[in-house]
Amino acid sequence: MNENKHYKAIIIGSGPAGLTAAIYLSRAAIKPLVIAGSKFGGQLMWTNDVENYPGFHEGVKGPVLMSNMLKQAEKFGTEVVYDNATKVDLTGKVKKVYVGDVEYTADAVVLSSGASPRMLDIPSEQKLIGRGVSTCATCDGAFYKDKIVAVVGGGDSAAEESTFITKFASKVYLVVRKDEMRASKIMQDRVKANDKIEILWNTQVQEVLGDQTVTGIKIINNKTDKVKDLDLNGLFLAIGHTPNSEFFKGSVQTDDAGYVVSGNKTQTSVEGVFVAGELVDHKYKQAVTSAASGCMAALDLEKYLEN
Repeated sequence: MNENKHYKAIIIGSGPAGLTAAIYLSRAAIKPLVIAGSKFGGQLMWTNDVENYPGFHEGVKGPVLMSNMLKQAEKFGTEVVYDNATKVDLTGKVKKVYVGDVEYTADAVVLSSGASPRMLDIPSEQKLIGRGVSTCATCDGAFYKDKIVAVVGGGDSAAEESTFITKFASKVYLVVRKDEMRASKIMQDRVKANDKIEILWNTQVQEVLGDQTVTGIKIINNKTDKVKDLDLNGLFLAIGHTPNSEFFKGSVQTDDAGYVVSGNKTQTSVEGVFVAGELVDHKYKQAVTSAASGCMAALDLEKYLEN
């Protein structure tokens, strides 16, 4: 990699949004540099089976899908740095992106560093991610037909995900660490009216059980300190996401949660800086919607360079 080379575009992030932007830009003869991160591919690298991405009627492994996207981008001329962006300077016409002490410059930038699901930080959680531990009911709920699962969380997302999973699972435990939920009243009413959902109040998960796949969870009642094992087949974490925006905080407009603010298009508050994927999307959070926004960011960036 030539550290002194100037690029027409730099893309920060290598999930579906970033790599789709790279494919579109490189095919438009704007050969971008992708700052892929020390681990490329985003959250799909944790996903064993993807059955809702268009074009794969038999499903596809998440890492295979991302590897194919990367190869496709490189085929058309995208260059890749496998390291993390550490800071940016987006104030001038020439944008600067730093990887440690190394500076890369470009005429325009796509921010697509995504968001990270919040985890419980308990034993076996990371080992079993994608093998019974999931952060997306829409993505993985269908794999739990006639099975028993638990959803962790007390907000609207947890209420919505637990209700959604009852379309497939035979029983859903909703694990709430307090004696009340933060979810809106209408969402709470739906949960409480669903015969398949059992709410475990004042309860926290201490450990995920299982070797190759999830077989249960160890829970504790934080009022009585009673500990017990709960047999089940899957654990869904619905405790929110954190946008990966720390390294450019203050450079573009973000909301209170750290998500980038943009208008109808992908343009950020800074001219020549665009955003795509879960860095701006805190609602849908799907691979296909991230890819679509990567396409839009690339087209907007291309138009910006033409003008």
